Amino acid sequence: MIVDAAAFPPHFKFGVATSAYQIEGAIDADGRGRSIWDTFCETPGAVERGESAAVACDHYHRMPEDVALLRDMGVSSYRFSIGWPRIQPTGKGPANAKGMAFYDRLVDELLRVGIRPFPTLYHWDLPQALEDAGGWPARDTATRFADYAALMATALGDRVQDWALFNESFIFTSRGYLLGRYAPGKRDLGDFLRAVHTVSLAHGDGFHAIKAVRPQARVGSVFALAPCEPAVDTPADREAAVYADALFNRLFLDPLFHGTHPAEFLESVPENVLGQEPGDERRMRVPLDFIGVNCYYRLVVSAGGERPNLPFFLFSIRNDARTTGGHGDFSGRRATDPHENPYGNPYGTGLRIENAFGRDHGARTEMGWEIWPNALRDALLLLTERYGPIPIEVCESGCAFADVPDADGVVRDTARITYHQDHLAAVADAIAGGADVKSYHAWSLFDNFEWASGYRPRFGLVHVDYATQRRTLKSSGAWYRTLCQAARQRQA
Repeated sequence: MIVDAAAFPPHFKFGVATSAYQIEGAIDADGRGRSIWDTFCETPGAVERGESAAVACDHYHRMPEDVALLRDMGVSSYRFSIGWPRIQPTGKGPANAKGMAFYDRLVDELLRVGIRPFPTLYHWDLPQALEDAGGWPARDTATRFADYAALMATALGDRVQDWALFNESFIFTSRGYLLGRYAPGKRDLGDFLRAVHTVSLAHGDGFHAIKAVRPQARVGSVFALAPCEPAVDTPADREAAVYADALFNRLFLDPLFHGTHPAEFLESVPENVLGQEPGDERRMRVPLDFIGVNCYYRLVVSAGGERPNLPFFLFSIRNDARTTGGHGDFSGRRATDPHENPYGNPYGTGLRIENAFGRDHGARTEMGWEIWPNALRDALLLLTERYGPIPIEVCESGCAFADVPDADGVVRDTARITYHQDHLAAVADAIAGGADVKSYHAWSLFDNFEWASGYRPRFGLVHVDYATQRRTLKSSGAWYRTLCQAARQRQA
């Protein structure tokens, strides 16, 4: 579907997104401390082909030219993340001056060329020293996060108005502490449950820490959302879909809006197992100024037996037989097939997710994910229905394909153009339906280090030759540039 800038409100922002660990490199530069991902990358078998982000896109050294690329693309918003270990090498104490100076220069460069700086404070790179002290399962980590948030707001808040606290809390807690598939690579149910609660506390603490320093700042957080639908229209499958929705979509949103974890979750997970203490309800509940949304697919859910009377229980996962050959057991191993369902097994009641990345209606990306733009529309409308007319920022939307330059050096990624066209149309539909959507950020600006998948998946609008660090605008990047420039002309 063809959409253009005129389909959106006049001040709608078209942007791109990155994260610090995936693009910066320079992991030993200027006093940066170790992160859990540095350690994880050194673990044999943790990352495809043993790759690491030691160099990545070398953005730390190439930042000015990268901002010039953003300027030339005409984007009006740049969502990036701040590497906590660059600011506090051990996760506490005063700011590392050289690390802070990098982000100070980045913000100034963005503002100089008329681009909104839109930082995320935590995009998965916890200082290793904090993990050694207990990591996210330890309640003290919420306090450490609030101290870090205050440092950043003090240093940059005179120029940065919009702050995201976390990126995809469900993903980094479940994959990092339950499934062992992401850093810190743990597989412990208790750690996962306590991490869920600590991160909810950290949302509240971080929100108030920023507001105490910069009362006028807009503070929100970014959530991975996937509309859940029953595999078959039966009572059992409808109940299964409701439960999956509570775990995947509401586990971190409900505490912020209502001060409590979803009722469906608490039916099987007593609050004392989470490490909840008196007063935590007030500490978690905060009036977010916006919700950030990353939505890559829908989840199709079916029931798989009676709900056992256990404090916690597991999904079994069935992926599309075309990519995984049937059922997958994710309870006690790290996946080696890149097409497997990455969200594994952290939350069920003897439920089964059928074709966890959707049905067979849409094409699939290189990650094995069904392309279903209506999932984004539905996620935006559901947020509005559940939590009221809160402003929404689409903080990531993108797709991985096996991009290869032609003989003339051009990456003709027409499938990615179609993907963004269709997802922008879904956003326009959601706005027409009453969702207060303020922006759309393409994931990602660059091909980059894609966590445990290493450098194989390419999500970027810009192709990166990792051997030379040459950046080449793909066909999708040129198309997006035209869209962004048209939007800027409307706003002039």
